[in-house]
Parts: sequence; structure tokens; C-alpha cells
Amino acid sequence: MKILLVEPGYYTQYPPLGLLKLSTLYKMQGHEVRFVRGLELVTRFVPDEIQVTSLFTWAWKPVWEAVAFYRALFPKAKVSLGGIYATLMPDHARESGAHEVVTGLIKDAEDLMPDYEMVPAWHRDRAASIVFTTRGCIRKCDFCAVPMLEGKPFQIRNTGRIGHLIHPDHKRVIFWDNNILGEKHWPDVFEELRELDLEADFNQGLDARLVTEEVAHELKRVRIPTIRFSYDFIQMRNSMERAILNLRHVGLKGHRMGHVVCYVLYNHRDTPDDLFTRVRDLLAWGVAAYPMRYQPLTGDYALNKDSYVGPNWTAEELEMVAVARRVIGFGGAFPAYEGLVKKFEKARNFEEAFGLRARKDKEQSAAPKRVKPATHGFELKEFAWDLIHMGRDHQHPTHALAGNI
Repeated sequence: MKILLVEPGYYTQYPPLGLLKLSTLYKMQGHEVRFVRGLELVTRFVPDEIQVTSLFTWAWKPVWEAVAFYRALFPKAKVSLGGIYATLMPDHARESGAHEVVTGLIKDAEDLMPDYEMVPAWHRDRAASIVFTTRGCIRKCDFCAVPMLEGKPFQIRNTGRIGHLIHPDHKRVIFWDNNILGEKHWPDVFEELRELDLEADFNQGLDARLVTEEVAHELKRVRIPTIRFSYDFIQMRNSMERAILNLRHVGLKGHRMGHVVCYVLYNHRDTPDDLFTRVRDLLAWGVAAYPMRYQPLTGDYALNKDSYVGPNWTAEELEMVAVARRVIGFGGAFPAYEGLVKKFEKARNFEEAFGLRARKDKEQSAAPKRVKPATHGFELKEFAWDLIHMGRDHQHPTHALAGNI
């Protein structure tokens, strides 16, 4: 069978891990596989199945474009749609025109090395293997999509060995585990990283509540350029401070402490002054703060990026955060530079810290504006239809040959 794997043309800095694992699985099963990104004319290959992935819910339009494009280009092929958006909003995804919507994980592919040959630029230039050792999370945060996407926590294999998931040409590992310290095999993973002399990026962040002095000691022994935490609500303050102190106690300080970054959720159930307090805490502890704006997981707000205004926020206050990140931040983060630390130390509240005028009447701007259902008005771009017609003309001999075999 011939299978075409499609990553839509939305922005992402990472390769489509799910599709690359499926490529490995299908090739092991004897299928012929091609991979494309965006809307691309596929030549000398007529697929029996087309499998389209998806990313964030607000990036649904490129997904629908890909489904329409490849379904029109190969009308006899079965088109399946999976991925994050498809799992979080399957009913909306079914309106894309895909023959089938696949939700959740494909467990047969979980313990396979991705087919990095499909993404030569990443394989050559970034030279990093992306790994899940666990799925799910021991926490049940209501703002997080992980329980919906991955279900209950589970270890992908009974041991913490990860060598078979790492390409031999790669010297860096990017972990996408949602809470690796919450599973019992994390010491085995750290040990193997040291054995293989690999650099590690725990990209989704480590749970500061689990960073004991023992864990801090193990973190110090692994090559981790940037340690990531999250400070999602003010009740985590003591745990966050203890984690930072533990890192310092084991000797992780100075330059290395400058590479500790903490995600800071806002626009959920917090208030602007709550965000101010958490950012001030982190800067005082010598840690960079990276604000992360909350977006609902489902519904119309999920389909429109940055359209949601939390119950304790106003649109003006959210804009203040966005402007501050651009003007006084660096790369969207607030590093613990001396000037920023002093600015937040002196500030008495959110308005003073973020450096803009006092907020207007909150009652006038607190109610979030209605968002029109994002499904309506979708149509495939004109240039895409031109490509389809060009592709059909180009593919015609191939179709004929396929029919004669």
C-alpha cells in the first residue's frame, strides 16, 4: 500500500513526530511512504491512503486546506486526519472533509524511532532526537490538554532505557514528556544520558514540586543547557523557591542559573497582580520568566488564537503584557537582568511593573467579545485549486499506469 503523510503548512519549529513514527511503522510493515509539508504537488506517487496531522486548535485552517487539497488531488485515496486539533475538537475536525478523524495516540508507534530521513534539514542542521519516555501526567490541571490527548499516565516501556529512540547521528535529545519526574524510571533515563554523553532539553518543563535535593543533584550531572520549570499559580510559590534553592545548594549557580527559565501561566483564573507577583518572585530568584497566555482547549475561543479574555483580566491588560514582552523582555521572556529585577522590586502592582498607564474602568472592558464560529466562510485558496489542476495534468500518466497494473 502507498501512504502519503501530510504536515499542513502551519508554523512550527519542530518536525511532526507522530508522522515520523508512523513512517517507521509503515515501512516496517512493508508499505511505501512519502512525506510532504503544506500544499505540494506529488509526482510519480499515487497514494491509497493520505494521513494528515494537526497541531494547535487555532491552526485549523491550514489543516482544512491540506485535507481539501490532497483529497481533490487524489480523489480515490482515503483521507484520515489526526493529531492534537483532531483529538481536542473531533466534531469540528470532521467538517474538514476528511473521511476519518483519528483521536488519541497510535500506541503501536510509540516505542519506535522516528524516521528522521523524512526531514533532512532537521536531521542535518538540528541533529536532535525527540523522545517520549512517558505519556500523560500525574497532575490534573484543568488548563492542560494532556489528559485529553494522552489519557492516564503510562510508561512507554517497562524500563527507562531510551537508546533505541535516539538516532546514532544525534548528540542532543529533546524530551517531550509532560512530567518525567512524576514517573519512577526517571533516574534510569538520566543515567543513560550520562552514559551516552548526550545533551538534554526537557522541553515541556520539569515539575518544581518534585525537585528535591536528590533530583537537583542529578540535574547537575546531566548536560542541560536550559532547565525549564512552570509557575502556574501562586500556591506553587514555596515549591518553586525550594526547587531554586536546591539547585543552588548542589552548586548550580552563576552562569547556569541564568539558563533556568520558568513558564508563567496567565489569563486563566489568576489576576494581573497575581502574574506580577509570580514574575517578581522569579526575577528575585535569578530565574527568567516566560509568560504563557491561557487559551481554552475547545470551543470557538480555541479556534481563534488570543481571542479569549479571562474572567479577571481585560483586553487592555493582556495587551500590556504583550507589549512589555516585546519592549522590556527578550525573546518573549523577562530575563533576570539587573534593570528588570529592580523595576519589579520597586513596583507596587501590575501597572507599575509592566510600565504602562493605569488601567481603564475594568467593568467596561472585562467581558470578552463574542467570537464567530470559525468554521464558517472556509474555502480552499484559489492558488491551491490552480496547483490541483496542474497536478492532475502532471499526474495523468501515472494514474493511467496505476490503473493498468
